[in-house]
Amino acid sequence: MIRGLHRTVISTPDLDRALGFYRDLLGLKVLTKGSWNGNWESADQLTNHQGSAALWVMLSAGNTNLEIVQYDSPVPTPLDPHTPVVDHGIARICFEVTNIHQMYEDLVAAGVHFDCPLQYQDDLGVTTYARDPDGNVVELVEYPDRYHEEALQLPRRTAATPK
Repeated sequence: MIRGLHRTVISTPDLDRALGFYRDLLGLKVLTKGSWNGNWESADQLTNHQGSAALWVMLSAGNTNLEIVQYDSPVPTPLDPHTPVVDHGIARICFEVTNIHQMYEDLVAAGVHFDCPLQYQDDLGVTTYARDPDGNVVELVEYPDRYHEEALQLPRRTAATPK
């Protein structure tokens, strides 16, 4: 039985640069970090490559985690930094934030590329799509307070609950 989403994993060619974005600009906290260097059979089985090697860091992202991995072996295929969000695969990761206006201004000032300015979605909140240094799409969203209040009042669906 699934308990919840534990983490999202992003592969990067430059771990320090990725940390500069996720840790330094977005404010995620480092939980742990490590590496393996071609001598971990389990990692070789999971990556389907003999002699895999990587550096990694696990970041706390509120109610879930973000793991960033820099593979040194095998040599990864670079991501097209302009991949449209409509293409198949993981389209984006989304962070719920507070004070999105200030965060947006701070990130623009830091040189972060945004696909669009802040979008006001009627009474659903404010959102925008940014790109991390590798071109991954990062959504920032701020919901109105009532969104959380209403979510807490929704009936819990069980297998016996009719649709």
